Amino acid sequence: MGPIKGFKRRKKASDKKVVDQNVLPSSSTIVPSLGPQPQPLDWWDEFSKRISGPLSQSKGSKSFESVFRISRKTFNYICSLVKEDLMARQSSYTDVNGKPLSLNDQVAVALRRLSSGESLSIIGDTFGMNQSTVSQITWRFVEAMEERGLHHLSWPSNVAEMEEIKSKFEKIRGLPNCCGAIDITHVVMTLPTMDPSNHVWFDREKNYSMILQAVVDPEMRFRDVIAGWPGSLSDAIVLRSSGLFRLSEEGKRLNGKKLNISEGTELREYIIGDAGFPLLPWLLTPYQGKGLSDLQIEFNKRHAATRMVAQMALARLKEMWRIIHGVMWMPDRNRLPRIVLVCCLLHNILIDLEDEALDDMSLSHHHDIGYSRQNCESSDQSASVMRDKLSLYLTGKLPP
Repeated sequence: MGPIKGFKRRKKASDKKVVDQNVLPSSSTIVPSLGPQPQPLDWWDEFSKRISGPLSQSKGSKSFESVFRISRKTFNYICSLVKEDLMARQSSYTDVNGKPLSLNDQVAVALRRLSSGESLSIIGDTFGMNQSTVSQITWRFVEAMEERGLHHLSWPSNVAEMEEIKSKFEKIRGLPNCCGAIDITHVVMTLPTMDPSNHVWFDREKNYSMILQAVVDPEMRFRDVIAGWPGSLSDAIVLRSSGLFRLSEEGKRLNGKKLNISEGTELREYIIGDAGFPLLPWLLTPYQGKGLSDLQIEFNKRHAATRMVAQMALARLKEMWRIIHGVMWMPDRNRLPRIVLVCCLLHNILIDLEDEALDDMSLSHHHDIGYSRQNCESSDQSASVMRDKLSLYLTGKLPP
């Protein structure tokens, strides 16, 4: 069951709850009408008054969308996801004036922290609360999203869903039976250089980093992610250490309908990745080396154009959730993979809810600026034969 369908089924039943929690309750009881009554304040009207610093001084910068970079509809939905967990026990969180923080207040703080990448002190000063409060609220939100939002990141669960993905991939540049595009990005960190245990995080570009590997569908939605491996590892090693690799090798993933591309030649389901990954029966990579034939060059062009969705998805992820965009200052390396996962969930939620904020974002494929491309020489012979046949098929030169 896909996340969009699940959301739509629950939407009508939850609309009233979502709206009610964003209106401050009236402190008065019902009384006979004595003329025009004051309207309840919208939560944002009240919350925006607390904002201080640069956000409150720039012209027009205090609109909801400019502060949180998502629509109110999406914000309300996220609140509905985490409400049970964040409100399960009486919250002791307050602002600097001692005022208890509502569900919306807490979600607002966490989303601002994740989307802006600003420090705890800046967010605390902006919203009028202590740094420790910002930190605790953000982590509670991350834990709640892990539990309540995970259905927004899943491998296609039925044939119809996968066939739709294949069809959309084929419309990009003609690659048939393609089920996903895989790529890797680095979350850069600052770690103490004197600690020998940190050496494993030192990557080939002389940064300390943690790796995120992601498989993306044609709409730039994440379908499979793994985060937490040290930046010193190659793309190929990270792949071979993932659940995706194990499931695919065991025939439990990418094991659906095969496509007949000529008499006696079937094309199995596969994903595509760049030259940093091994060439496998279920993972097709581009041709490498000099002196490529016209056929091979044409395949590489189609492959690169189709693979672009993964690069753009990771670039958008880092641009939208800027906590993982810059250099993180001595992060908790046990918590960081979970923060990355929640950023991926939020990325998918914006797509699933068709948030208009996405329309205002420029598309880029540069998610690891300064990192050179890796090359993996590992190649499966049967995969090499299949790639050659697919290349012939794409140019109409494969015998029927």
